[in-house]
Amino acid sequence: MTLSGDKYDVLREVFGFSRFRDQQEAVIDRTISGGDCLVLMPTGGGKSLCYQIPAIVRDGVGVVVSPLIALMRDQVAGLRQAGVRAAYLNSTLSFPEVLDVEAAVRDGQVDLLYVAPERLLGERTLGLLERSRLALFAIDEAHCVSQWGHDFRPDYLQLAEALERFPGVPRIALTATADAPTRREISERLGLDRAVVFASGFDRPNIRYLVEPKNRPRQQLQQFLRAHRGQSGIVYCLARRSAEETAEWLRGIGVDALPYHAGLDPEVRQRNQDRFQREDGIVIAATIAFGMGIDKPDVRFVAHLDMPKSIEAYYQETGRAGRDGQPAEAWMVFGLGDLARHQRMIAQSGAELERKQLESRRLGSLLGFCETATCRRSVLLGYFGGRTDAPCGNCDNCLEPVDTWDATRPSRMALSCVRRTGQRFGAAYLADVLRGRVNDRIRSFGHDQIPTFGVGADLGAGQWRSIFRQLVAQGLLSIDLDGYGSLRLTEASAAVLRGDEPVRMRQDLRAPTASAPGRSRLVAPAPAPGAGQGPLWEALRALRLELARAQKVPAFTIFHDSTLQEMVLRRPRSLAEFAGLRGVGAAKLDRYGEQFLAVLCGEDSEPAGGQYPAQNPSAADRNPIPESRNDALSGESGRPPLR
Repeated sequence: MTLSGDKYDVLREVFGFSRFRDQQEAVIDRTISGGDCLVLMPTGGGKSLCYQIPAIVRDGVGVVVSPLIALMRDQVAGLRQAGVRAAYLNSTLSFPEVLDVEAAVRDGQVDLLYVAPERLLGERTLGLLERSRLALFAIDEAHCVSQWGHDFRPDYLQLAEALERFPGVPRIALTATADAPTRREISERLGLDRAVVFASGFDRPNIRYLVEPKNRPRQQLQQFLRAHRGQSGIVYCLARRSAEETAEWLRGIGVDALPYHAGLDPEVRQRNQDRFQREDGIVIAATIAFGMGIDKPDVRFVAHLDMPKSIEAYYQETGRAGRDGQPAEAWMVFGLGDLARHQRMIAQSGAELERKQLESRRLGSLLGFCETATCRRSVLLGYFGGRTDAPCGNCDNCLEPVDTWDATRPSRMALSCVRRTGQRFGAAYLADVLRGRVNDRIRSFGHDQIPTFGVGADLGAGQWRSIFRQLVAQGLLSIDLDGYGSLRLTEASAAVLRGDEPVRMRQDLRAPTASAPGRSRLVAPAPAPGAGQGPLWEALRALRLELARAQKVPAFTIFHDSTLQEMVLRRPRSLAEFAGLRGVGAAKLDRYGEQFLAVLCGEDSEPAGGQYPAQNPSAADRNPIPESRNDALSGESGRPPLR
């Protein structure tokens, strides 16, 4: 493919897009001109193009620091499908394959080279780069440099010193998740003091946010999943054992589910991730170990069976849904037990007091997000310094507004009970005291004799759990870091106890029952791509899957769901019309245009022999860089083309 080196030509001819989004063009212009950038852009917002296009336009190779092998593998596969000369250096390559890649880099036959941070820091790689012409350095997932972030990678701390060996080569750091302290840390640790900061906002309008108090969580999850049969999704769990048990339970109710956590055998973990990436309808039950390497665009939901530890973690994890821009859902259940577990982990972390206090505030902000009666998107964006002028209309609180009520009287009862029981007990015990439940433990402490025993008998256990949660969220109670989840009074609680301050709370949903499990506020599910589009949609997906299997690449690297959807809606009848579809560049038009047109025009698109060709012969065998025999992309008789 011959290009003029113009950014617009690359955008259209390589990536199949007609225009830039948001601040993409400004970032690209800055990088092409040789300036440094710090890019804060939501997942699915097009961060990759911000360094891929400059690397193609500028002379030399663009070096991309990527934290995970799986992530760089899929990104290189996608670039090669688009006809870009891309390669990687990582531990999956044999030594002869490493030599081939290094030779191609020195000879100027690579536009984008992906490396892990530890590989870049090696003298062999640094020596290779010193002997090569460099277009730029891109540090992807830049929040990994934060020592107190949820994805910290120690090798990121050494990048700035290594990159000082290459003065004049522009640097671009990119992340989807960074509050103000993390942004400062990224700039300081990556030597970006002269970088221009581009913040495109954090809104993901295609994601619908749904949050429920935890009550029979598996029943609640099962109810949620009824609207997502046959769709790809992620279910996050706090513990490894929970991830495995959840995957087993999901299989038992007919969901094609697999576990993923750091304790699994590496081969099993990789096999499960590969199935998720390449097949439709796989659900992964995972700990936070499943994350950055996931570039699958058609994840239709992310569910949390346990509360994450911060809004940053929540935003990062839910951001794996709907990367294709199509409707997706982020669903979560939460409870005080989750909060207490995270507080214990903070207390036992060995961090300095200031850091512990920061992490506690972050956790409290997430609880506030869970308990809010207002638009959830407004709360989420406000945390990151953004704003919305009106309710989003695409979260549970907007779609079915919740009522608030005057909770002053029961709040005073609850706070009084905490005080009279010595601030030594958790919400479940305190609820039993307030409801007048007599058991051996309450009797042994003599709490059946205190004035608050039985004063709240008119409220159920679920209602009291809600009250205690919201008292914590409003700062009227705190969880004792060393007291195994016991609740303690705060300075603010004194005014409520005296009757000087009123308390209003959100009216919680009716608790699930055996006859009516799940949430009582049933928000209609977000429509999935291709919903109601019938046989043509399925035929296009079948062709895409066959092509992907033949090349041993994820299906989305052929075409995203959004491109297939556009095929269904626009029904192109010629290669010229097909070339006008979003996501169809010159290489993909050359490889796949005729085959997809055959399906769109109603012809028999299956060639003799019963298999779809992996690519047109004219596009084959132009890549001097081999794939690893150990990599999931290996085993091809031909090689993906390069630009």
